[in-house]
Amino acid sequence: MATFSLAALTALELAPPDLIEVAARCGYEQVGLRLLPAMPGGVAYGLMDDSALMSETLERLRATGITVADLEVVALRPETDIAAFTPFFDAGARLGAKHILVAGYDPDLDRFSERFTRFCEAASKFGLTSDLEFMPWTSVPDLTTAARIVENVGHPGAGVLVDALHFDRSRSRIEDLGTVSRHRLHYWQLCDAPAERPTTTDGLLHAAREERMFPGEGELDLVALARAMPNDITISIEVPTVQLAKTLDAEARARRALKAARAVVETARTH
Repeated sequence: MATFSLAALTALELAPPDLIEVAARCGYEQVGLRLLPAMPGGVAYGLMDDSALMSETLERLRATGITVADLEVVALRPETDIAAFTPFFDAGARLGAKHILVAGYDPDLDRFSERFTRFCEAASKFGLTSDLEFMPWTSVPDLTTAARIVENVGHPGAGVLVDALHFDRSRSRIEDLGTVSRHRLHYWQLCDAPAERPTTTDGLLHAAREERMFPGEGELDLVALARAMPNDITISIEVPTVQLAKTLDAEARARRALKAARAVVETARTH
């Protein structure tokens, strides 16, 4: 039985306590929480700086039985100070989170790898894995690059995060997944999209952050991807739909996303 997590980006308008409630009502087992913004000025819920919101979030977790799969978003840049993440790590430990989404923004990949190693070491002390998400507009643009960095780093907590959208947009291949060590895949992200790829960075960013499609409603080969991924890791359903959100509330969208994801995974495992 697959474990599904409601990603923060699917319903970013919801603060963590409300996201947890929606996840529970819809039938998810887990949630992902965005404690740091994906871009300057972006939406995030800084639980490490808001004790009242942290307390309410912990209470909702206890009341619903929902657990926290991952925390977002850590952007590692040349000037990033690893020590500054200690409150973030501590918040993750209090929440019982398992994974951290890490993005690479340093064109010097040797320097990035050194910083990522130190990040992995620091996060692991709080029981958190560090999962490197490859995205075409970052310094880690594809699966091959991410896998090479993670293997070279060699830390037990280092992982490769596969997002169905970025997997396709980076022209990564299913056969390349077979070269990634099983223990480097801690969880993955599921959504859908049109077959036609955006031709600009702005187009890629807009689609990724605002307009994805529910699994099975687009043209990505999600069944093949689901077959290639381990069966026993969490599937984070990440489907931001900014236009649809104007007319359909977060719970309805989350419910639709989960139903669609379950259908894709069921097809992958039975056909």
